[in-house]
Amino acid sequence: MKVIRGAQAGQGGQVSIACINKATVDLGVPFEKLTRALQKCYDNYFLPVWGYPVKLYNTDAAKPSDWQFIYFDDADAAGALGYHELTKKGQPVSKVFVKTTLANHQLVSVTASHELFEMVIDPLANLWAEAADGTEYAYEMSDPVEEDTFPVDGVPMSNFVHPAWFEPFKHPPGTKFDHLGLLRKPFSMTRGGYVITKKKGVVSEQFGSHAKSARFAREDRVGHRSEHRKPAEGLRIPNTRSKRRVAVHGASALESAVHGKP
Repeated sequence: MKVIRGAQAGQGGQVSIACINKATVDLGVPFEKLTRALQKCYDNYFLPVWGYPVKLYNTDAAKPSDWQFIYFDDADAAGALGYHELTKKGQPVSKVFVKTTLANHQLVSVTASHELFEMVIDPLANLWAEAADGTEYAYEMSDPVEEDTFPVDGVPMSNFVHPAWFEPFKHPPGTKFDHLGLLRKPFSMTRGGYVITKKKGVVSEQFGSHAKSARFAREDRVGHRSEHRKPAEGLRIPNTRSKRRVAVHGASALESAVHGKP
C-alpha cells in the first residue's frame, strides 16, 4: 500500500523541484554535475532517514506545480532581500546566492545541499521543536553541523541532522543524531554549527564555538534562512489578492559554546 506522508499531501507523493541557474559566475561545479550530485546525495543519504522523495531537474522555466531551486548571483538579483517566497501558484522557492557564498569563502555545493535539505522538511521556515526546558529549536536540517561536509562523486555536501536531533528524550546507545555521527544528543551542535532558538517569544542564535560566532558575524546572511525567523523579515506568502508577511517576534544574537558532546 502506498503511503502518502503528511508533508506530501496535495503533492501526490514525490515532489518535483525545478533547478534554475540564473547566476553569471561559476558555481564551482558544472550545473548538470551539481544537480546529479545533489540528487544522488539526497536519494542515498537523506531520503532513507527523512522519507520524503524529490526529483530534481534542470530547466529554464519551472512547471507551475513544481517547487523551485534557483541560483542567483546575489540577493539583489533575486529581488527578495531577506525573504523566502512562494511562487504565484503557492509552491516553495529556495534561493542560493552564488557570489555571496563565494565571498564568504564557502562552496556553492555545500550551500545548495544545505538549502535543499531544509527546504524539503520545512519549506516555510516555520517549524519548531520544543526541548524539556521550554526552549524551541528551529527545524533547520544543517545549521547545527553546517561546516561539516562529506563528498558525493567528489562534490562536497553539507552534513545534516537526523529526526532524533529534535526529540527531547533519552535515546538508546548507537542512535545517530546527524549523518556523519558527530553529535551525541538532541539539540547539540558541532563547533562549526549554530542553532536558532525561541524562548518566551525571543528568537536567538547560539553558536558551537566563539570562533563560529565571530565567523557568523562577518558573513553576509542577507536572504539566508537564518534571517527568515527574525521580526523585521518573515515569509512572503502570496494569495489571489496580495502578498502578506508572516513574521516571528523578537530577535537577538547570543553566543554559547555548546558542543556536540554529552
